[in-house]
Amino acid sequence: MPHTERGMVIGLFGGSFNPPHEGHRLVADIALRRLGLDQLWWMVTPGNPLKARNGLKPLSQRIALCEAMASDPRIKVTAFEKRLGTSYTARTLEQVKKRNRHVHFIWIMGADNLKSFHLWQNWRKIAETFPIAVIDRPGSTLSYLSSKMAHGFERARVDEEDAGVLWRRKPPAWTFIHGPRSTLSSTALRGE
Repeated sequence: MPHTERGMVIGLFGGSFNPPHEGHRLVADIALRRLGLDQLWWMVTPGNPLKARNGLKPLSQRIALCEAMASDPRIKVTAFEKRLGTSYTARTLEQVKKRNRHVHFIWIMGADNLKSFHLWQNWRKIAETFPIAVIDRPGSTLSYLSSKMAHGFERARVDEEDAGVLWRRKPPAWTFIHGPRSTLSSTALRGE
């Protein structure tokens, strides 16, 4: 895991990044700016349990592509999930928190992932453990209105104007951040 200092605010942005694209960088830029992050960890996963693995580029190749794209020095490209031997986000995040108790973390996800968030293993535990920032994605702006997470944690929603202090909120706490959107997707770039 990247080096941390006591009191840092760190965003956790996980995914297959198969391949990484400008949409990922845009989400990262928005998160860094709007959430006031000291660091943003791109957590490149060995694979997504909810997605087929055919067409998944080798982890080392995806890491190299992410590193080439991550121009901001606050972005730390990681693959510690493989070393931890975890394949579910909830387990990975449990280990991240356990090893970095002196840090404030925010889970960051694109709005396109919010509609299936309830299918993730222990998704409620993630929402009850980490503040969550959902970044707008094309075609997904309204998906948060119908998502199980948004309904289940409706009272925990933080106005997007307060996104910069989301890290101070005791979970569950989440916000939806509007902003520039990229139409790029890894699925489209792979031609699926």
